[in-house]
Amino acid sequence: MNNSEEKPLHMTPEEFRSAGYAAIDWLVDYLKEIEERPVTSEVEPGEVRSSLPEHAPETGEPFQDLLDDMDRIIAPGVTQWQHPGFYGYFPANSSPPAVLGDLLSTGLGVNGMLWATSPAATELETHVLDWLIDLCGIPKRFHSSGAGGGVIQDSASSATLCAILAARHRINRPEEIMKLRAYVSNQAHSSAEKGLLVAGIHHQNIRLIETDENLSMCLESLEKAISEDVEAGYLPFFVMTTVGTTSSGAVDNVEGIAKLATQV
Repeated sequence: MNNSEEKPLHMTPEEFRSAGYAAIDWLVDYLKEIEERPVTSEVEPGEVRSSLPEHAPETGEPFQDLLDDMDRIIAPGVTQWQHPGFYGYFPANSSPPAVLGDLLSTGLGVNGMLWATSPAATELETHVLDWLIDLCGIPKRFHSSGAGGGVIQDSASSATLCAILAARHRINRPEEIMKLRAYVSNQAHSSAEKGLLVAGIHHQNIRLIETDENLSMCLESLEKAISEDVEAGYLPFFVMTTVGTTSSGAVDNVEGIAKLATQV
């Protein structure tokens, strides 16, 4: 085959348009009929993989063939997270507007790490976070116009790690890192302990605080643990509150914990 007959490496604009319409049609039908599917997959272990080619294809397939594979292999092999009967983990984690937003964002394919790399991305992110502050009733000092502001993290686990690092930086005593003590509920998500370990906090310096009959962090136990640690020469630097934790839906007394933390 000479060069003039070689298939283009990329979709033509019209191929992209046609495939995009087909993908949206597939998603619309999937969501429209999702209640007819079982919430959890009924495939056996290894069944999905055995349906795939042993080796990566050397040439691409028509897009419609991929959509057929979605019907035949992928959709039956996933937990239907958008099913109205699914209540695990993070229900309502998507919506048609969110899908379209992802499509536009992915299509632009920009890197928003700096204002210079994508001014619109940086300013939109900053503005949306200020909106969120207002919606949640958080004090104005957290706005980007002051000493606050921030960036949207890719997950709650990443956000937890950022909070831990900020707390460690604020105390600013690197030579005494082995004295730093952190406090989390025994119902808290595992990302709390993992984040603390990543931040260099030794496992023995992570205090798991017991909970009350509502699985909320016990303020008396927290206060007792902090007092014991201060008396022993440790440096309390971080307490994590939980609001609707994954394992039990527990909600801590955020206001009470915050008040106690300011007294340390």
